[in-house]
Amino acid sequence: MTDVMKGIRILEVAEHTFVPAASAVLSDWGAEVIKVEHAVRGDAMRALARTGVIDLSKGVHVILEHSNRGKKSIGLDLQTPEGLEVLHALVKTSDVFLTNKLPHVLEKLQIGVEALRAHNPKLIYARGTAFGPKGPDAARGGYDMTSFWCRAGSAASCTPAGLPGVIPQPGPAYGDSIGGMTIAGGIAAALLKRERTGEPSVVDVSLLSTGAWAMAAGVAMSLQTGEPWAMPTGAGGPGNALVGLYPTQDKRWISMVMLQGHPFWEDFCKHLGREDLVSDERFDTPEKFMSNAAAARAEIGAEMSKRTLAEWTERFATLRGPWAPVQNTLEVAADPQVRANGYIQSTETREGVRFELAASPVQFDEAPTETARSPEFNEHGDEILEELGYDWDAILALKAAGAVT
Repeated sequence: MTDVMKGIRILEVAEHTFVPAASAVLSDWGAEVIKVEHAVRGDAMRALARTGVIDLSKGVHVILEHSNRGKKSIGLDLQTPEGLEVLHALVKTSDVFLTNKLPHVLEKLQIGVEALRAHNPKLIYARGTAFGPKGPDAARGGYDMTSFWCRAGSAASCTPAGLPGVIPQPGPAYGDSIGGMTIAGGIAAALLKRERTGEPSVVDVSLLSTGAWAMAAGVAMSLQTGEPWAMPTGAGGPGNALVGLYPTQDKRWISMVMLQGHPFWEDFCKHLGREDLVSDERFDTPEKFMSNAAAARAEIGAEMSKRTLAEWTERFATLRGPWAPVQNTLEVAADPQVRANGYIQSTETREGVRFELAASPVQFDEAPTETARSPEFNEHGDEILEELGYDWDAILALKAAGAVT
């Protein structure tokens, strides 16, 4: 198991995917993560039966597993004095407090920065929000579809002109997963700062900021040109026929991004089975290759349509220039390169049902980052309380008061 975060305790009061995904990554890296859940219903994600067109009511709740892997769970009512007292005891033993609660909830529950640092002055406080801690929308909530995908520019930028609608996110928890990884990186940096200076930080990451960062190059180009960024239409842009998407015989697609263009032309033509194009007067110099890009694209397209994706994948195995098949999610999971690097990891539920998840993307010392199952609701409640020094009489009193599950 990866152990770069061994000895670090993360205390999480968060729900859904965006922020829990951050501590899931830290758990994969070896941190101990204690997830504080609503004392009655648990994380709201547990009750989610459907997301988009995906039925989560049967089998393994893989969206919950994705963002809660390897954690410990305790059900705690923070609206009771006894429950808050337990949280304070946990704060004293934690390195990081992680939350996605809205500002008014943090104030109501008395779990803001100053309130918790009164119990642990060295506590790193990490917040994941929809829109950031300042500005007119600081108190608003949101999801990745609204804050990351639509408001931060991705939706408009990837939707072709004239399409009667807007392209949605390509998958569930898409922006949440990217944002969670961003929070994990921020927490790692804050831990390093505290180790070197003794000073804790408040870490803020929003879905809006993550979405703007994902579109950063497009935003920068727009600020230069004064025009909104839009993806080129058609197979590719002018000037370089070795950049673009080409359909195959079986209606699949291959992406090519050989930005230097002409230096790859001879090798590409050999793999295409059209060595005659190397000496073709329309393409035999870099200047001609660029000025006759439409003709080159037509020649390539005609050849690409003669073979299937599988045939081109085999033929292009030794191609020098960068290319890739356009794969669906099942093909990604079966990709030999994905499997060779351990980018898909296997684990099992408490009942022994095996399932697979995408691994956290960072590896250390060339070892695959293994993962573990998510906890059952309140699975570790009694264990955590005992570790804090509560005896069974005290635990039973907490249960009777409704402070713990």
